[in-house]
Parts: sequence; C-alpha cells; structure tokens
Amino acid sequence: MTEILLQSCIAGLGTCLGAGAVVLFGRIGSRSLALLLGFASGVMAAVVIIDLLPAALRQVGPLTCLAGLAVGFLTLRFMDGALRLLIPGGNARRLYLRAGYLIALGIALHDLPEGIAIAAGFSASPGLGPALALAIGLHNIPEGMATAAPLRAGQMNGARVVAVNALVSLVTPLGTLLGLFILHVSPGFNAVLLALAAGAMVYIVVWKLLPASLGGHSATALLGLAAGLLVMLRLL
Repeated sequence: MTEILLQSCIAGLGTCLGAGAVVLFGRIGSRSLALLLGFASGVMAAVVIIDLLPAALRQVGPLTCLAGLAVGFLTLRFMDGALRLLIPGGNARRLYLRAGYLIALGIALHDLPEGIAIAAGFSASPGLGPALALAIGLHNIPEGMATAAPLRAGQMNGARVVAVNALVSLVTPLGTLLGLFILHVSPGFNAVLLALAAGAMVYIVVWKLLPASLGGHSATALLGLAAGLLVMLRLL
C-alpha cells in the first residue's frame, strides 16, 4: 500500500512540476508544449488501449465495460462543461486569477478518478499500476502549466502559484486511497473502475490534449504522440 501511495503522490506532483516550470522559466515555448502534450496523449492512449480496456474486458462483459467507459467519459464532459459556465467576468487581472483557480478546480476533479484508476491498475496487474501512474504524472505536467499561466498573468506570486498546485496534487493520492477502500469493500468493482478510468482518459486525450497539441505545431505534436505510444509499448 505504501508503494502505491508513493507512486500516486509522484504522479500528482507532476502538476507542481508544470507549475514550477512556468514560475522559473516563464512561458513554455509553443513547440515544446506541443511535443509534451502529444507525448502525454500517446502515453495515455496506449494505457487505455493496451491495458485498461483489455483488463476490464477480462473481468466483465463488453456491455458492462462499455457502460463504465461511457460513464467515465460523460463524467469528465460534465465537469468540463460546468466549469466553463462558472467562469465570471471582471477586469483582466481578476479574470486571469479566477480562470486559474477554476482550472485548478477542474484538474482536482479530474485527478480524483485518476487516483482511483491508479488503485484499480495496481489491483489488476503489477505492471498496470506503475504505467498508469506514469501516464497520469506526464499529463499532469501540462495541466500544471495551464493552471500556473493565468495565475501568473493575474500577478500572483510564484510561491503561491506552486502552493495552489501542491494542493491540487494531493487529490491524486486521495483518489488512490478512496479506490483502495472501494476495492477492499468490493473487490469485484475493479473492472468497473478500470472502465471508468478508461472513459475519463479518452475524454482528456480526445477533447483536451490532442486538440491543444495539434493546434500550433501538428508535426511536432504527432512526433510526441508516436514517441509516447512507442515508450508505453516498451514498458507495458
């Protein structure tokens, strides 16, 4: 259990790493960001296709797996839509600050099911848990950048920006603790958690990471995508 929580904490700290990069180096170059987002997309896509869905299908029927996939996807879609509606108006500085806080809230909401997914992955197989933690940690880096950039634009000092992201990073191990508790109470729920995690990751990749990475430097993004897929093919 200690090892699982440690890897979950490291995955969550990817958010702090991204925020720290913005604070230390300023704005990340668009080409570098496209490469990083593409790489995270490839890693997460590989985890879904090679491990999450096959592991879920081995334990439950395709209809249950599909239902879990849909619920995970729609849950993330609902969270995303709700946060867009909550962004208020105001002067530029306040708008930046509120946008940064809302992005942080959205990432925290995303991190909870991702933490549960890590617990489910470790329960499914020895290799899946670490692979999920790696994938989630990588995709948390650009999310930390996305949180830090508007907060810095709103003139928040660097220490507070990192502190906000540190709080967000704690949600991942909290989700892992929740997942371990659920699996202890009902071990048969593991397959549903895997399918839910797959749906959440599909939404993040298709609606968030890939569009953001392909927007400016598509060739670089595709290179990162291919690299992420190849790395995970070697690891899984």
